[in-house]
Amino acid sequence: MGATIRDVAERAKVSISTVSRVLNDTCNVRADKRERVLEAAAELGYTPNPAAQSLHSRQTGAIGILLPYVSGDFYAELLNGIDSAAQEDGRMLLISSSHNSSDELEAALKGMYRRVDGILVMAPVLTVESVLDRAPSGIPLVFLNTRSEGKRVPTISFDNFGGMRQMAEHLIASGHSKIGFITGPRDAYDAQERFRGFLEALRVSGIPVNEDLIFEGEFTQQAGYDGTKYLLGLPEPPSAIMTSNDDAAVGALSAIRDAGLRIPEDVSLTGFDNIPSSAFTFPPLTTVHVPIRELGRRSVKLLEAVIANESDDVLQSYASELPVELRIRASS
Repeated sequence: MGATIRDVAERAKVSISTVSRVLNDTCNVRADKRERVLEAAAELGYTPNPAAQSLHSRQTGAIGILLPYVSGDFYAELLNGIDSAAQEDGRMLLISSSHNSSDELEAALKGMYRRVDGILVMAPVLTVESVLDRAPSGIPLVFLNTRSEGKRVPTISFDNFGGMRQMAEHLIASGHSKIGFITGPRDAYDAQERFRGFLEALRVSGIPVNEDLIFEGEFTQQAGYDGTKYLLGLPEPPSAIMTSNDDAAVGALSAIRDAGLRIPEDVSLTGFDNIPSSAFTFPPLTTVHVPIRELGRRSVKLLEAVIANESDDVLQSYASELPVELRIRASS
């Protein structure tokens, strides 16, 4: 059996209430008593009970994470970043997924209520306003990669539009004018921004939009495979194919090989996100590097600032649109 608060009090020769005040930092305790309590707790290996602490602090010591999905390289990287920052802050994590369903999102928000001190929400197919309509009142929220229709709330994202525009400009500068594009989910904010970046690069370069070269897809390998098979089956197939994320690009790689074509000699291929496996495909994938772990880490710091009710200046130091970077590799 582990040490108890009574054991710490006896070792430090103070009352149990003094130990509680020191460990919960609820009021001033004389310096010599504080030092004895902390030394006794360390010597005994005493770990406070989180449930008991929450009764005093009215905080749970946990934060909630609500994502569309929790599988795949992107979400694994994001959760690694969130987890490392949460551990630094002594936070536990309660993780759930909405599967891009507003009903499941609402159920998850209500399920986390009173179990966490704040929630990180990524809801790309919804808006900030629609999530707020479904959320219990008073719970601190921070949004990742979620569109806002004007409400000033703590949000953090990365430059989806600029990243895809840069990627399209790279292909155009390499001599490609017939470029196929496999979109992400129609309703997803990040997918819309990436498609918008592609269209803007075409507009600036004077290349007309060819609807036949646009395939409506998803952020999946199957969508990348199906979209590439469609594009390569056109009477005049594209000389380059852009996918909306790296998972779709992996599917596209397989479709190009199945067609007996070479990358990039016959067709160039690009992705987006720079998930760890993108550097180890054959050939290595040209993609847009997104600071996924940093997005996770910074979102936790932003949520901590919201929970602490810090000033707008402090919030703005965390809330931002993180820059992205082209990673040009052998596939283009």
